[in-house]
Amino acid sequence: MEIHELSREEIDRLLKRAPLGHLACAKDGQPYIACVNFAASDRHLYGFTTMGKKVEWMRANPLVCVAFEEVKSPREWATAVVTGRYEELPDAHGTVELRDYAYALLQSKGRQWWEPGYVRTVLRSGERPLEPLYFRISIETATGRRAGLDPIEAAQPKRPSPSVLSSARRAVRKALNAVIR
Repeated sequence: MEIHELSREEIDRLLKRAPLGHLACAKDGQPYIACVNFAASDRHLYGFTTMGKKVEWMRANPLVCVAFEEVKSPREWATAVVTGRYEELPDAHGTVELRDYAYALLQSKGRQWWEPGYVRTVLRSGERPLEPLYFRISIETATGRRAGLDPIEAAQPKRPSPSVLSSARRAVRKALNAVIR
C-alpha cells in the first residue's frame, strides 16, 4: 500500500462527492463530533441542522474541523480534513440569498440532505425541538490523503475470493473421491 497527498483539486472533488462529513467542534477544552450533510462550493461548506449541542458549542467557539472519507477497502481510501470558521445563516435580511444558495447546493446532492439534522430526535430529557438552521464553514485549510495499492501489489493477479476457492476445493474433492472409489 502507498499513501499519497491529495492535490487541492482532488480534495475539492472529494468534498463534493462525500455524502457526510464528521464535524468536530470544542468548548472549554472538550471535543465533540457529529455527522452532518454538507455541500461544498468555492471556499465554503454549507450545512443544515437543528438546535442542539453542536450549534451551542460552535456559537461559543466558531473554529471547527470537518473530516470526509471514501473507503473502497482497508487498503484503498481517500480522506480530507478541513479546518475553518462556523457562520450561521439566519432567516434575516442580508442572509436570504445565502440561505437560498445553501438550500440549492444541498438539494443538488440528490439525496435526503436534511437528514440526520431534521428528523425527530428523542432524548432522555424529551424530544428535541426541530428548529431549522442553515450554516456555512469558511474553509481556512484543507489537506487530504489517498491510499492505494503500490505498483507491485497492483501488478499481482488478484486472488480468487474464498467462496470461489471453496467451490474449487469441493470440485477437486468430488473428483478425487470418484477416482478413489
